[in-house]
This record gives sequence, C-alpha cells and structure tokens, in this order.
Amino acid sequence: MNINYLNFSNTTKFHTGKVPFFTSRMLDSIPCLYNAFSTKIGGISSGQYESMNLSFTVGDEPTKVVENFHIFANNAKIPTDSMVYSHQTHTTNVMKVTKEHGGMGIDRERTYSDIDGIITNEPGLCLVTSYADCVPLYIVDPVKNAIGLSHAGWRGTVNNIAKNTVELMVREYGCNPTNLKVFIGPSICAECYEVGEDVSEEFAKSYGKDVFEKILIPKENGKFKLNLHEANKVNFINEGVSTDNIEITDVCTCCNSEILFSHRATKGKRGGLCAFLMLK
Repeated sequence: MNINYLNFSNTTKFHTGKVPFFTSRMLDSIPCLYNAFSTKIGGISSGQYESMNLSFTVGDEPTKVVENFHIFANNAKIPTDSMVYSHQTHTTNVMKVTKEHGGMGIDRERTYSDIDGIITNEPGLCLVTSYADCVPLYIVDPVKNAIGLSHAGWRGTVNNIAKNTVELMVREYGCNPTNLKVFIGPSICAECYEVGEDVSEEFAKSYGKDVFEKILIPKENGKFKLNLHEANKVNFINEGVSTDNIEITDVCTCCNSEILFSHRATKGKRGGLCAFLMLK
C-alpha cells in the first residue's frame, strides 16, 4: 500500500492493523482520552463504498454500515451503544449530549436533527462525526474534563461552528478557552481545495483582509485555493484558544484517497469516514 504521508508524523499518527486509524499526537498525550479518525480499510462494504464506509447517507446498504461500525467499535473496545452520531447538514448547530443519547444514529433512531457539533462531559460516551474532505474539529478541556467534536465544511467554517462549539462548552461546563486543546483533523488541504468566486466572497465578508489573503490564494484560472485548516485556526484563536494548543494535521483526504474517502477525488462516488472522541 502506497500512502502519501505528507510529513504528518509530527502531528498525526497512523495506526496500522486490520482496522487502521489516525490519532492526534497532542491528544494522545492527554490521559483518559480516546481519539481516532477512521480510514477506508477494514470493513465489509463494496464497490465505491469499499470497505470501512461509516456513512448512512451515501447509498450503501444500512446493514453493512452498521456492521462496519461494530467492527470499528470492537477494534476500539468501545460499544456502539456508547456512541452518539451527529446529524450533519452543514449547519453551525451544536448540541450537548448525555448517556441518554447513547447509540443514536447507529443502533437506534436519533431524537435530534441538523446537528453538526456535539459536546459532553460524561466519561464513556463517544462522540462521532462524519467526513469525506470536510474538517473535523476535536476540542478537549483537560481541566474541566469536557470534550467537543464538530464538522466544518466551508459553510461551517465561514459561519464559525468553532465559535459555537467553544461557547457552548464555556456555557455548559465552565470551560476556559485558554485551557482548550484543539486538533484540526484529517481533511482536504488547500492545494486540493479549489473554490469559485461565490465561496471566496463569503469568506471575504467574514474575515479581515490580512486573514483573507492567507486562507484564499488566487489561481491563474480565476478560482482560489481555500485553506480551511488556517481558517478554523483563526476562528479558535479569536475565541481565546492559545496558538500553542492548536494542532493541525498534515493528512489530506484528497491526496490520500487510496486509504481515505474524498468527495473531491472521487467526484462524489464514495463512502464516509468518521472522527471519534471520548473521555474514558
């Protein structure tokens, strides 16, 4: 297997095995915390969903997706009825979840919808969000023992789901932003993410000129390279998170589409990856 590592060894660790996954080196150093980002490998789905597809919304057989979750959960030694799966629609809505939500989105129906971010302070409850190029935002408060996991595509980034997640953690758990550890996880890199003028105009409205020029690089074809990683980093810094506490992955889903599902690389013919975050 040929994997384009993109020099991610300083921030992101690749765990091999029958069910490979990535973790944040910074978050790995925090006691009693589980973090992971899945790959395409190790499941039972076939065709364009091969093989560890963890999305119910791309056309794969639901029974196979459930089985894939059970395979991943068994490997992680976390039961699926302890997982809470978001319901993502590119909003900036963030929700506090508790053990009463365990298994929702995987083993049983959700009682919520249009939720792109979830937070908890309950040990043993695993937060789960879905990806295929968009940006997973892992947020951990090791002082208050609280966590948040949010999905940020370009809409979630420009409309600042990072801000909403931090604010809800402050409100619900008394978190101090200066204590937060943030991992901006595997997702599409700026070199692979071309956007048009419509998207660039949205970012121009939300970011100052100095920031705008760093996150949007003009191309000769009149389009732009969009750096979602840097944009989300700015959003967290503006909420009081220390630069030293923000770790950005070097794993691009599009560059590594051999082992990661990428919407861009496959023109939408793909499965879905998941991010996982849990207090033990």
